[in-house]
Amino acid sequence: MNSDEYWMNLALTEARKGVGKTAPNPPVGAVIVKDNVLLGSGWHRAAGKPHAEREALADAFENHGHEVVKGASIYITLEPCSTHGRTPPCTQGLIDAGIARVVYTCVDRNPEHAGRADALLTYSGIEVVSGVCREESEKILRPFFKVRETGLPWVIWKTAMSLDGRLTRPPGESQWLTGEAARADVQKLRSTVDAIFTSGETIRRDRPALTVRSPGLLDGRLQPWRIVFSDHPDSLPADAPVFADEWRERTLIRPRHDLANSLRKLASEQGILTAMTEAGGVFSAALFEAGLVDEVVVYYAPLLCGGPSPALAGSGLHESLRLVETEFVQLGDDLRFSGVVSRIK
Repeated sequence: MNSDEYWMNLALTEARKGVGKTAPNPPVGAVIVKDNVLLGSGWHRAAGKPHAEREALADAFENHGHEVVKGASIYITLEPCSTHGRTPPCTQGLIDAGIARVVYTCVDRNPEHAGRADALLTYSGIEVVSGVCREESEKILRPFFKVRETGLPWVIWKTAMSLDGRLTRPPGESQWLTGEAARADVQKLRSTVDAIFTSGETIRRDRPALTVRSPGLLDGRLQPWRIVFSDHPDSLPADAPVFADEWRERTLIRPRHDLANSLRKLASEQGILTAMTEAGGVFSAALFEAGLVDEVVVYYAPLLCGGPSPALAGSGLHESLRLVETEFVQLGDDLRFSGVVSRIK
């Protein structure tokens, strides 16, 4: 690992702090370095708040003063913005601060910004280097890029199942398939998404709350949106937790018959970048059949349950899907499997 990669990895650590908190903006991190010394660091905390570059500059100014920052390098996990939106353009902030070198991972796919930073910074005498740790950064930015390119949010299919692929245990047994460690991990996963959605049938049958139950995981952000997909909203129980609890204003009902269009509207109207589904086998299969799932997270319990509730039901996929970037993690007696749906045949 060379020095640029070392410092960019610190910036990526900053960027990960913003995952699940910045929609509709991307999670971005930045660090400022001079003479191989870290002067400041920052990450974008929420839409409307300062971008990562300005957070890092403010941190460096506070700790070392403006004069010391002049001539420093900044490492950013996305091309710096060059237009005035809710906040001023970061390119101008870098120029004003006297930054001498800008290193970033990948070009912003927002057409208003894409490729403009290089010319602006170079014209001001700033050295620009791009492509450092690009692949790792693009993994963090995938939801933002997907919305920009397709209008659709990044969708995670999360489920817990027995080893024989069943969602429920035999009658009379506990409702839980997995143990405490796996259920705690689900809470962490929920805290990284902008929305959790399910079917009307799941609301009627299981009455889930679909909330992040540990306030510490929210870190000041609102509960994720809860989306109920149903073509018969009048049949939904009004006293279900998603409609009756203290976060009921974070619950939306959307039509199920056109899932893709509903998801596009959620991205454009609510600014959702990443959504996670927690539902039964029929609704889950409908998402896969429509080609709307991007990532899979499965919690396997060491149980054999049998019964009529498979994790994926429906009429079957048109073709099998291959998962890449796969990972297995043991959580107590349970096993978490994750992978990204490959779109390459």
